[in-house]
Amino acid sequence: MSSKTKTTATKEEARPALVPKLRFPEFRGAEGWTPVTLKKASTPITERVGERKLMPVSISAGIGFVPQAEKFGRDISGNQYQLYTLVSDGDFVYNKGNSLKFPQGCVYQLQSWGQVAAPHVFICFRLKDGYSNVFFQNCFEQNMHGKQLKKHITSGARSNGLLNISKEEFFGVEIPTPRPAEQQKIAECLSAVDELMAAQARKVDALKTHKKGLMQQLFPRERETQPRLRFPEFQNAGEWVVSELGTLSDVRDGTHDSPAFFPTGRPLVTSKNLRPNGTLDLENVSLISEEDYEQINKRSKVTVGDILFGMIGTIGNPVLIKSEGFAIKNVALIKELGPLLNAFLVQLLQSRYVAAIFAVLNTGNSQKFIALGKIRGLPVPAPSLPEQERIASCLSSLDALITAETQKLEALKTHKKGLMQQLFPSPEEE
Repeated sequence: MSSKTKTTATKEEARPALVPKLRFPEFRGAEGWTPVTLKKASTPITERVGERKLMPVSISAGIGFVPQAEKFGRDISGNQYQLYTLVSDGDFVYNKGNSLKFPQGCVYQLQSWGQVAAPHVFICFRLKDGYSNVFFQNCFEQNMHGKQLKKHITSGARSNGLLNISKEEFFGVEIPTPRPAEQQKIAECLSAVDELMAAQARKVDALKTHKKGLMQQLFPRERETQPRLRFPEFQNAGEWVVSELGTLSDVRDGTHDSPAFFPTGRPLVTSKNLRPNGTLDLENVSLISEEDYEQINKRSKVTVGDILFGMIGTIGNPVLIKSEGFAIKNVALIKELGPLLNAFLVQLLQSRYVAAIFAVLNTGNSQKFIALGKIRGLPVPAPSLPEQERIASCLSSLDALITAETQKLEALKTHKKGLMQQLFPSPEEE
């Protein structure tokens, strides 16, 4: 049957019956879902904080509620604090700020905070009986609100960074809604997936914490020449030798020119393409001509086994290269010469030891930048080649485990996304 149905006297009656692609067995013969406005499903929250002493919060897209002091580096409520809205666990808050994830603003439910103070420019509301918090939160996670609010946005964000969405427009958003029993069943299903995702995320975080602690033991601290922990076969191997990186490795950088970009061509990698997890982002890159690619590679050709290190904007994020075919700009290129293994060096460059040194070198600079000479002059503590290999093997094995567990987490996220596409109908946009 077509999603279009016969028009009747009222707009609501003229709506097509919304039926998801996937329904639990007990609801397969039930009626279609009904679009319900937020005005009908919720009650606006207008109570002010007043004299109460509560945590001032903000909302970050993709994260949810965060303390203002954490997001902005300080509490920005000031004289406006008493006008902030009192929000309690279970309440929802709409942040009109646009973001890449939610261009029309994001909605989050407050959970496990108790009570907080939300800026009065946010729209706060509480669902009425018969409407499931978890069900509606998953609707907001799919940006059902944004798809409808898009038509109301007549210009970009205002000077305060907020979109020109009125309360009337927001509460006019319609959410396709089944009966309470089906809402609850869907909520329980998605909550179970959320719990699996949370458990997997904790596993990934635990592995990252374990690696961080292990690195602190396997590498010497600043102004020390021996690590706190050594493998048994190297217990009596003596002190590590400290040398400048430029005496152990070939350290150079990419082009400083600004070649023209084209719809097709060779990738030009910059600091922003070096990911914190040690991988290279070749999707969000600018493309250059074959001629410019060849010209840049005359002085800084990247080959498998090299290390790239961010010099401008994002300092660090070392990446051990596993594929070729791109050029580089404003990143350091470190090539192995013999006495220092890049598999060992890439782990050392991720350590607190190196981070502390570059933090001092960059102090006072208005823009984050590390000169190539500073990288060449980096004091590198290194043991014998066999011990370098042992440390690199240990940490790279842990990296592989972290990658595998992270992929499991991403698979769960993909599964949930696909599940939601099946469990929720897709109303036609007006």
